[in-house]
Amino acid sequence: MNRWDLVVSKSGARMAGRQFPCSIGRGGIVPAELKREGDGATPMGTHRIVDVLYNASRLPRPSKSARAVGHWDRWSDDVRDPEYNHHVQLPHVFSHERLWRDDPLYDLVLVTDWNWPQAKPGKGSAIFVHRWRRPRFPTAGCVAFAPRDLLWIAKALRPTSRLVIE
Repeated sequence: MNRWDLVVSKSGARMAGRQFPCSIGRGGIVPAELKREGDGATPMGTHRIVDVLYNASRLPRPSKSARAVGHWDRWSDDVRDPEYNHHVQLPHVFSHERLWRDDPLYDLVLVTDWNWPQAKPGKGSAIFVHRWRRPRFPTAGCVAFAPRDLLWIAKALRPTSRLVIE
C-alpha cells in the first residue's frame, strides 16, 4: 500500500494520513471470490481507480482527469448484456443504472476496475466510490462518503492511487 491509496474497512477509511467515516455494502465486506451481482456486498481486495465521473451541472470539475456525464450516460448491470459492467449510453436496451441522477448520489463517482474490463457475468458490476445517502447508510456494494470527504479524496488522487478494501 502507498500513502495515496484509499483504504476501506468496516470501521472507516484512510488516505494520506486522514481518516474518514464511510458506508459499505449492506452485505458487508466479502472475499472477492464470493462477490455476486445483486448481493449488496463490497468485495475485498485492491482495486484500481480507472475513471472519475462528475455531474458538471452541480459540481466544478474535481480533477484534470475527471469526465462529465450527461443525461444519456448509464452503467450496464445486466448479465445478458455484451457490455455488462461497462459505461454505456442511451439508447441501451439492456438493464442499466443511471449515471446522471436527479439526486446527488452520483454527482462525483470514482470508478474502480472491479470485474472490469473483462467482466464475468454474475460476478458483480459497478463498485463505485460515491456520495453517501446519509452517514453510514449501507450501499448496494459500493463505498460511499460524505460529499466534502469525497471531493477531498477525488482531488487527492494520484495516478498510483487504489481502492484497498480490507
